[in-house]
Amino acid sequence: MTQPAPERILVIEDDRALNRLLIEQLERLGYAAQGAGGRAEALAALAGFRPALALLDLRLPDTDGLQFLPELREYCPVIILTAYGSIDQAVQVVRAGAADYLVKPVSAQSLELALKRFFDTASLLRDLAFWQAQARRGRDAELVGTSPEMNDVRSLISLFAGTEAPILILGEGGSGKELVAHALHARSRRSNGRMISVDCDGGLPAAELFGEMRESSGHQISRHEGLIAAAEDGTVFLSGVDRLAPDVQAKLLRTIETSTYRPVGSSVSLPSAARFILSSNLAPEDIAPEGGARNELLFRLSAFTITMPPLRARPGDVAVLAESFLAHRSFQRSIPKRFSPAALSALTAHDWPGNVRELRNAIERGIIMSAGEEVIEPGHLGLAAPKSKSAPGREGAQVTLTFALPPGMDELRDAYLQLLLDRYGGNRRRIAEILQISERNTYRLIQKLPPSQDAS
Repeated sequence: MTQPAPERILVIEDDRALNRLLIEQLERLGYAAQGAGGRAEALAALAGFRPALALLDLRLPDTDGLQFLPELREYCPVIILTAYGSIDQAVQVVRAGAADYLVKPVSAQSLELALKRFFDTASLLRDLAFWQAQARRGRDAELVGTSPEMNDVRSLISLFAGTEAPILILGEGGSGKELVAHALHARSRRSNGRMISVDCDGGLPAAELFGEMRESSGHQISRHEGLIAAAEDGTVFLSGVDRLAPDVQAKLLRTIETSTYRPVGSSVSLPSAARFILSSNLAPEDIAPEGGARNELLFRLSAFTITMPPLRARPGDVAVLAESFLAHRSFQRSIPKRFSPAALSALTAHDWPGNVRELRNAIERGIIMSAGEEVIEPGHLGLAAPKSKSAPGREGAQVTLTFALPPGMDELRDAYLQLLLDRYGGNRRRIAEILQISERNTYRLIQKLPPSQDAS
């Protein structure tokens, strides 16, 4: 695994001797440092050096430090240096947004303490949300189930976790793909690093993922770091990655293959030490459909794939999951709760189109609706009445097709397929269940629809 680079610090001080002294002190402390004599030199340095912190003198030849402070803070935190120390001035610069305040001449000890305090605090703040999320997840982060399908998933996690290869996780919505991603990260050599999880279902701007550069006073400066930079040498998990725009997918694939990325608006590629885990709701056979260049990213990464089975494919795990959700609920813990045999039977009989997420919601509803009662009954769970397994999608619905003339077989097939597309909003998985054929064959039938009918 790539070792993290030393933190970079920009020293903005017009006294060249003091500037050089501060740089030497910083380098002895293990930091990477670069100097600038004023605002213009600082702006020029920001683009290529990309500091994590700036030391800023209040008295500069081409600007006043307090006036420059708000502009500089857009790119990195700032510690003020001044020879005119007073409590009033310290309060002024902190209120203006400075991270700290040091009075010149700065001793090596006070500089070391200030930097340690700053980077320790920054690290704690960066990690706070991650650890809070981990604590909230609790036992939910465990892959619960003893079915052969779940044992296969665990075997692949153990096999892939120790590699540096990007991993593709496939499965229906709510099936637990994010749990697989967390398990991969937790068992990898990057487990002490951050795991940044991003939902791409609504589309993800390239600037959010790769960062962005902008022009300021003729210089290209980092506007903000993207998620890849924020992950450092940890893991980036992108959920619903097939929903990314094609150009973003292409940039992401290039990043994964070359371990470099280019911020939006920049002509310079930067190194990436992050590992990527991607997920998609697509079925394996739909990763590279005919003419589907949009999914080239998934196709290229399909060598290391884990497919999370839907809950209906492992009914033996339903009761185990339900008991786990009940035991580790975060509310009404003072009231003992258990399922009646009828409730467990109802849970096992349900087909769970929403998978594990739907099951968890049903258990939470059962806990609430049972109120002060100890036993959760079927009526508390809010489950729909069982549906006939023999005729999926035909729950008493009537189908009417109208033709001016008696139709041929192809015309009849196309009209029925179009009706299903309209009724089920183009959901190929649902239509495939009704037609009792594979999703790939369903896709091919849709592609053959006359242009005027093609609703896909």
